[in-house]
Amino acid sequence: MTVIIPALNEAASLPLVLRDLPKVGRVIVVDNNSTDGTAAVASALGATVVVEPVRGYGAACLRGLAAIRELILAGESPPLVVVFLDADYSDHPELLPELVKPIIHGNADFVLGSRLQGPREFGAMPLHSVLGTRLACFLLRCLLAAEYTDLGPFRAIEYGALCNLGMTDRNFGWTIEMQIKAARLGLRTVEIPVPYRRRIGQSKISGTLSGSVRAGLRILSTIGKYALARVPPRQTRSQ
Repeated sequence: MTVIIPALNEAASLPLVLRDLPKVGRVIVVDNNSTDGTAAVASALGATVVVEPVRGYGAACLRGLAAIRELILAGESPPLVVVFLDADYSDHPELLPELVKPIIHGNADFVLGSRLQGPREFGAMPLHSVLGTRLACFLLRCLLAAEYTDLGPFRAIEYGALCNLGMTDRNFGWTIEMQIKAARLGLRTVEIPVPYRRRIGQSKISGTLSGSVRAGLRILSTIGKYALARVPPRQTRSQ
């Protein structure tokens, strides 16, 4: 199992994330051009560190996938599961076993941790973030017949299935692109409730008006792009 953690100026929170993370095959921290020593902190704590100089959440995730391919070419066995996890300590890394369990047991290909189904610490998701997420999920259901309750960053996917998705988004549309393509390809998808807490530091998306607007527009444009393609996806199951 491989965990990919995109990180931009998360030197303060990353040690907590790595401390709570259960033992896995490999942890890849993608330093997204940080200025606070994030890469040095990650390396000192035993993570594999790669650098993506062009900032963007999707760009960092794609660099993490490229690192996996490089390791496979160097002789390492492909991971069964890839987990994506934020570096700001808003997710609960200790719940990783619960997240991957449906895949390990052969009951799912893609597992999404739903913050809106789980308990949220006060202030963890600003109101505009909650409403925007609900709107996006409503549009997914109406326009693409894809049933999701969240676009959360804490997610696990079978590696072969992930490769088949052909991910391309280099910014805020990464998470929703994955969910749309998972539905289009008929991946066995499960949502599980996960708790969510206030992040350490300011969010690059919901923490600023400009970040929220850019993320919202990117998400809406991604939904519109695939809705116009008129490819009906299968539905998502929750547990």
